[in-house]
Amino acid sequence: MRIAQVTPLWEQVPPLAYGGTEMVVSLLTEGLVSRGHQVTLFAAGSSQTQAHLEPGCERPLRTLGISVSDYVAYQQRQLAKVLARAEDFDLIHSHMEVAALPSTHQIQPPIVHTLHGPFTAACEKALGQYRQQNLISVSKSQQRHDLGLNYIATVYNAIDLSQFEFYPQPQEPPYLAFLGRMSAEKGPHLAIEIAKRTGWPLKMAGKVDAEDRDFFERQVKPQIDGQQIEFLGEVTQAAKKALIGQATATLFPITWPEPFGLVMTESMVSGTPVIAMAIGSAPEVVADGETGFLCANVDDCVAAVAQIHHLSRQACRDHVASNFGVERMVDGYEAAYHELIRDRLKLRASVFPVDLRPVQPDRAKAAVSVTTAIS
Repeated sequence: MRIAQVTPLWEQVPPLAYGGTEMVVSLLTEGLVSRGHQVTLFAAGSSQTQAHLEPGCERPLRTLGISVSDYVAYQQRQLAKVLARAEDFDLIHSHMEVAALPSTHQIQPPIVHTLHGPFTAACEKALGQYRQQNLISVSKSQQRHDLGLNYIATVYNAIDLSQFEFYPQPQEPPYLAFLGRMSAEKGPHLAIEIAKRTGWPLKMAGKVDAEDRDFFERQVKPQIDGQQIEFLGEVTQAAKKALIGQATATLFPITWPEPFGLVMTESMVSGTPVIAMAIGSAPEVVADGETGFLCANVDDCVAAVAQIHHLSRQACRDHVASNFGVERMVDGYEAAYHELIRDRLKLRASVFPVDLRPVQPDRAKAAVSVTTAIS
């Protein structure tokens, strides 16, 4: 298949540090290339891929400090590139949230959208206008049946197991880990509360986006003492893996229904159990009582810390290997692609039916033209 993968320009693919969507797109793209598909990746110019790269900008836009309006302009230019080349592809896969819906709903090759972010009010409004578009959810909990959307599959995000070292034992002295944006929905303030109530050291890492700066300054920064509560900032991929791999447990006290938290799988594949709030995709990712604990509130999280030593770190890695490996994710998307292409060919054949009777000489040219149109 000739496949276009279209990703946001905020981070490069794969990301150097934080960037869950870009990491998933990278694994999917390289997996498709390894299976012999012709893949074009529309992404930031510094991206690294075996596919053909169509840069939408020279560097990730987050590094340029651009305004929201400038970001929209870059985004629209990228979509214009995709539209101009639409006939070069058998299928287009957009990871640009709802931005691509108005531009791509009338193009000829089938297009599928994976929405990796939250369903905001603006997102719901856009989806309501284009509810016939093909959607793939990253978890069952992400699906919004109340909006009447056209979900064709659920494909869980994946991680490359070979890129994560397994830690059969946590580091001594023990500590809890938190990895994620310093935003209210990720719950770093709750992670601090859990650490303080249990007396455990907490090591935190993550970026502070401009929109989260006030929250960080008010609710997180004053509690960082550099001893029990450490904040490491935005760390590299290598430092991130060591941080969660050496921890006794990773805290995932989210306050919103996160569609899919890669941190959970990254922690478990390293051998580290996860203590998570039982909302969003967490019940689909964490095996309660086996690879972590699903909690209703902070009190439950505090109680779970005392039980974490009963869990098998090998079971954590095995769980990820069985359910969230790259091959399984690529299988899921590949099957969805084939289904969409078959459906499109059936639709075109119904609109332009082929006359299978013997072709008369004076109709030969017209018959060739029709056959070409649906091939």
